[in-house]
Amino acid sequence: AFCVIPKPALNTEFLTLPKSDNFLFPCRLHRSPHLGTRQCARILEHWVEQLGPDPADYSTHSMRRTKATLIYRMTKNLRAVQLPLDHSKLESTVRYLGIEVDNALEISEQTEI
Repeated sequence: AFCVIPKPALNTEFLTLPKSDNFLFPCRLHRSPHLGTRQCARILEHWVEQLGPDPADYSTHSMRRTKATLIYRMTKNLRAVQLPLDHSKLESTVRYLGIEVDNALEISEQTEI
């Protein structure tokens, strides 16, 4: 079963945690304060299996990239994408999104001969 938590409530709860406990998904092991990358991937795979699609088509990275792509398509603002991705260089964000390729395809589709 899934539980929907309103974002304002989640933000309030998260921001009031002590700094040492400031992890949304804490680890149950004492030696690590948060879930590892592999455990996050396992949890996501389990959720996707429950929903029905092929888990091979989904990953934590594909979710990150999809969100970045949607933000760029909606805003066309590279800086708005760069900040949540934590890229130090705007050029990294451009490469990550593959913007040159997307723009070339868009221009090509709009050009009639």
